[in-house]
Formats: sequence, structure tokens, C-alpha cells
Amino acid sequence: MKPKLNTDALNQLFTEARTHNQFTDESVPEALIRQTYDLMKMGPTSSNCSPARIIFVTSEEGKARLSPHLFPGNREKSMSAPWVAIIAHDLDFVSKLGELFPHNPDVANWFADPMVKAETAFRNGTLQGAYLMMAARALGLSCGPMSGFDRAGVDKEFFSDSDDKENWTANFICNIGYGSDDGLFPRLPRLDFEDACEIV
Repeated sequence: MKPKLNTDALNQLFTEARTHNQFTDESVPEALIRQTYDLMKMGPTSSNCSPARIIFVTSEEGKARLSPHLFPGNREKSMSAPWVAIIAHDLDFVSKLGELFPHNPDVANWFADPMVKAETAFRNGTLQGAYLMMAARALGLSCGPMSGFDRAGVDKEFFSDSDDKENWTANFICNIGYGSDDGLFPRLPRLDFEDACEIV
């Protein structure tokens, strides 16, 4: 049996972790972002399909391209973050299954139905986005996930000019850095087990 994480670790990942709206000026090195991805990619996905694709925006030029597609209330949040992750998923994830699920050459046929393929990409890409946030928190970073943006605009700006990204579509955005307590809202309630769960 694996030991439980200690209280400090649970606090960092869940209990005391917050959605940050502002970030300090402390820089976050690229190596740490790469380490975050390397943790994220180990989370499970259906048939190891790993459909998440991420554009990490950090340059002033990249932020200038992203800014017009953010809802006004979210623009300053992203512009103040050292890194902004556009978390997308590849609707053509099956093209990588020969590499990712090599022991079953028939795996691509499991997703022949376009509806099944799209649902699988969305579900597992969302999972991987959550893994990214937990990996970032585990490495001492703060996250500010949000969905207030023009998806079609982001897709056109970042994915349409490249053949290898033509099947990518944005899911949500996550600002990453060292969070500032300024601008934090009071923690909102969560549902109790009895309100959200049932044992049968």
C-alpha cells in the first residue's frame, strides 16, 4: 500500500489551493514548465490516447495575439501571468495511437465514429488539463483556470496557420505563475458528500 500524502501536500494540492487572479513579478523558468508537462503526461487517459495539446504563451508577442480573444474581465489576469496555457485537444488524436498504444494495431478503429472520437478527445483532454493544474501546484506554482474567451478566435489565431494543428481546438485557458493573494475572492462553499454523492 502507498502511504498517504501528508497534510501539507494535501493543502498545497487541494485544501488551501486557490484560483489566482493576479501573479507576482517572479519569473517562472521554462524548465519548470517543461517539468510540469512531464508530470501531467503521466496521468491516465482512455487507451493512453493523450489528446491534450498545449500552447504555452509567455512572450509579449504571444500575449498580444491572445489578448483580443479574452473576455474583458479576464484580459488583465492573463496579461499579468508569466505563462498562459491554452489547453486544447487534438480531434485527430488517433494519428498518434500507433505510438501510444502499440500493442493493439486495431485501436484506431475504436474511434472510427466521429462522435466517439470527438467525445473521447474532449473528455480526456479536459482530464489532462486538470492534471496540468495539479502538476503545477505540486511544483509550487499557482493556477488561474478560466473559460471566458472566444474559442473560435483562439483556434483561428493559434491553430489555423499550421497543418499539424488544424484539428486542434481550445478547451480552456490556465494562467500559471506564482500567485499573489491580492485579488483573491473569499473561498466559495463546496457541496457536502451527502449532496453530491450516493453509495449503492
